[in-house]
Amino acid sequence: MYILFWTFLIIIVYSYIGYPILIYMISIFVKSFSKKTGPVDRFEPEVTLFIAAYNEMDFVDKKVKNSFDLNYPKEKLHHIWVTDGSDDGTPEALRKYTEIEVHHEHKRNGKIGAIQRGMRFVKTPIVIFSDANSILNRDAIRNMVAEFNNPKVGCVTGEKRIVTQSKDDAVNFGEGIYWKYESFLKKNESITNSALGAVGELFAIRTNLFEEVESDTILDDFIISLRIALKGYKIKYCPHAYAIESASINVTEELKRKTRIAYGGFQAMGRLPQLFNISRYPILSFQYISHKILRWVLVPFSFLFLFFVNLFITYMENGIGFYSSIFYLQLLFYLFVLIGVFLQAKKTNLKFIFAPYYLFIMNLSEIIGLIRFIRKKQSVNWVRAKRQE
Repeated sequence: MYILFWTFLIIIVYSYIGYPILIYMISIFVKSFSKKTGPVDRFEPEVTLFIAAYNEMDFVDKKVKNSFDLNYPKEKLHHIWVTDGSDDGTPEALRKYTEIEVHHEHKRNGKIGAIQRGMRFVKTPIVIFSDANSILNRDAIRNMVAEFNNPKVGCVTGEKRIVTQSKDDAVNFGEGIYWKYESFLKKNESITNSALGAVGELFAIRTNLFEEVESDTILDDFIISLRIALKGYKIKYCPHAYAIESASINVTEELKRKTRIAYGGFQAMGRLPQLFNISRYPILSFQYISHKILRWVLVPFSFLFLFFVNLFITYMENGIGFYSSIFYLQLLFYLFVLIGVFLQAKKTNLKFIFAPYYLFIMNLSEIIGLIRFIRKKQSVNWVRAKRQE
């Protein structure tokens, strides 16, 4: 029982705390030996801003205005929207903008289907993917494109930011903290070797490196970017290029979104088997296992089993000692989870009380996602989660 206790505890602590500290320390070491580069000539190749949209009528005008306001030479920035399956007027609303190339067909094949069909129309050396409901900072494209001045870079991922307020509810706070945490990891992984995957709301690739992926792929950004990394190119993280969007409107919508992502994670494991080849990809495999595999596969069940193993040990020790103290801390954690359940929709300044609840939701989604993956119960077509206004 004691061996099981320490095994489960180490998995959890390493995944959420140990690995971030370790990758941060490694990044500092790498930076200290990196050559400082001087200013480079302005790099302004032609690029395509590519948006796959399904029934995004409410966001069309706002997104188009944002796209046209981006700080990049207008004659070198091309706009492609693929609106397959949309029946809410999205393609018609877009066609009033003559600068935009709109491709539409009535059949809906999911986001990955729209991306793969639309890539045939991309003629520029770099393509930048973004979502219709995400707003980009003005220098996003310029800052991302600059990274491609390094021929070893095959993909550049921007940063996802959640709109936060002085008072937040459980989802808004949880998703905001989650993406700050993920950005910290991507930044240090990028410095060390390569960021582990791209952010679907904003990422760019060299067009000639794009390869079609399986038509039922859920995590298109993850699969596309990691397969580029497996070719020997780097995925660079660019914090000065970011996409802003609102959090899910409630926990139900967030759980639905997280469960789909979890399903996609298990699907990706079977489609990226090379990432388990530590002898061939030592650093990338280490990052993959530490950042993703532990969190997808082992951490959710470690939380569950740790509680019951710790309960047994506490009973055997009559509730006294180190192991009992850890058990009481777990009880406190789940007490905050319950508080989060009852207060999830309430906006408060005491945002930290929602952290255990959001962590619980994340791990619950992994278990549900695994069950769906085993049962193959997930459509490639996605109904966009309702977002806060």
